[in-house]
Amino acid sequence: MITQNDKNYSSITHLSGFAGWFFPFGNIIAPLVLWSAKKNESSYIDIHGKSAVNFQLSIILYCFLLALLIVPIAIFTLDLGVIAIGIIPAIILKIVLIISASIKANNGEYYNYPFTIEFIK
Repeated sequence: MITQNDKNYSSITHLSGFAGWFFPFGNIIAPLVLWSAKKNESSYIDIHGKSAVNFQLSIILYCFLLALLIVPIAIFTLDLGVIAIGIIPAIILKIVLIISASIKANNGEYYNYPFTIEFIK
């Protein structure tokens, strides 16, 4: 049975992905620590924690690949607007997906982030 505590904790685990805006690699460390602390107590928390960590690892990889594509184009064209065109939609998508996952977790539903690589199974 899924308790309200499990739902709240899972929701916070997803929202902890925003920690990367406050300290380096916080978007990975915070969900990883939260998930690790409670993964054995609840399968619901375990599933949401893995999902949050896998999403954050995937985002790091995709951002690195995006930078490899966009930065040379911006340098070659001497147009920094190219960087904004590539990064702003990615940031908005990340915000929307994290909030969606958090709401689903708090409602007792499971959520699969799109385009996520399953690093942790």
